[in-house]
Amino acid sequence: QVQLVESGGGLVQPGGSLRLSCAASGLSLSIYAMAWYRQAPGMQRELVARISSGGSRTYADSVKGRFTISRDNAKKTVYLQMSSLKPEDTAVYYCNANRYALALEYWGQGTQVTVSS
Repeated sequence: QVQLVESGGGLVQPGGSLRLSCAASGLSLSIYAMAWYRQAPGMQRELVARISSGGSRTYADSVKGRFTISRDNAKKTVYLQMSSLKPEDTAVYYCNANRYALALEYWGQGTQVTVSS
C-alpha cells in the first residue's frame, strides 16, 4: 500500500521559514516524479514545485527564488524548503507522486501552513 505522509507544517510569521517533508512508503521513490501542491480556502489546488526522477525542478512563478524542492531517494523523502514566507502562502500543502508512463498518481493527506503575524 502506497502512503505519502507530510510533516513540518505550522504557524510562522511573515518572512519566516519552514521545511516540509514527505515520507513515502510502498513505492520506489526514485522512479516517480514528486511534487508539492497547495490549496488555499476557496481556491483550486495549484502546483508549487515539481522534481523529476532525474532531478529536474520546476516552480510556480509565485515561489521562485523562495522555495526549494529536493529529494532523498535513499530515505524515500521529498522536501520543500520554504523561505521568505508571505501570508498568501497560507494553504494546505500536499505531496504528490506521479509515474506518468503508467498513469499512477498518489497523494498525501496534506499539512497546514499558516503565515501570519
